[in-house]
Amino acid sequence: MRFTSEQRLDDGVLEREFTLGEIPGILWTPTLASTPAPAPTSASAPVPLILLGHPPLGLRKMYPRLVARARHSAAEGFATATIELPGSGDRPRWPAAEQARADLRRAMDAGGPVSDEIVDALALPLVEKAVPEWQATLDALLSLPEIGGPVGYSGGVISIGIRLAVVEPRIVAAGFFAGSLVPRAIFEEARQITIPLHVLLQWDDEGNDRQAALDLFDAFSSKEKSLHANMGGHTGVPQFAADAAAQFFTRHLK
Repeated sequence: MRFTSEQRLDDGVLEREFTLGEIPGILWTPTLASTPAPAPTSASAPVPLILLGHPPLGLRKMYPRLVARARHSAAEGFATATIELPGSGDRPRWPAAEQARADLRRAMDAGGPVSDEIVDALALPLVEKAVPEWQATLDALLSLPEIGGPVGYSGGVISIGIRLAVVEPRIVAAGFFAGSLVPRAIFEEARQITIPLHVLLQWDDEGNDRQAALDLFDAFSSKEKSLHANMGGHTGVPQFAADAAAQFFTRHLK
């Protein structure tokens, strides 16, 4: 891991951009001023880590939302990190992924059902590429003296989150944004998840099939899982929903 830039945000959070091989990413760490009581005795005391997932729209486009989530988490005493997904942002183009997204747009614009073939082409190659990159990033982050674990995963492409929760034992809790474009193979993997889950569902999300999202929630085998449904579309998530997610991670990572 090589850090390429560093800046202190106005609330004291340290933001560092990094590269891990060809993978760009950002790490945010709290300081004494941004860590709630009881505060660590030093700004370099190891803190828990939350991996911030996001859709494949590019880190630069997603940055305002990511940094808001990171600052909110830093106020609770967590470090957060994210990486650029394969084929997104400044990473090399991935023609197969672009074709799958174009096929999805055409199917949705036509108002017809999205076929299993389109969903598989959209999600499965991305999961296969992204999950090992997340694991390599986690290896590097946990080698830093300021990161102590435990580790949570929050948001992003739900299929990536499901696979990570299944294969990565260092992740002890996860917060998912409910989605319905989940391949059948990933749906079956969801039955293997037993860690605590906090799932956010926008009831009127124009891009998701509500019943499919509810069926996926039902498939999780976690003894502790909660579904937080709010009225409104995809971008209408209320602030108190973010507060509830923060409380979830505080319970399980501290």
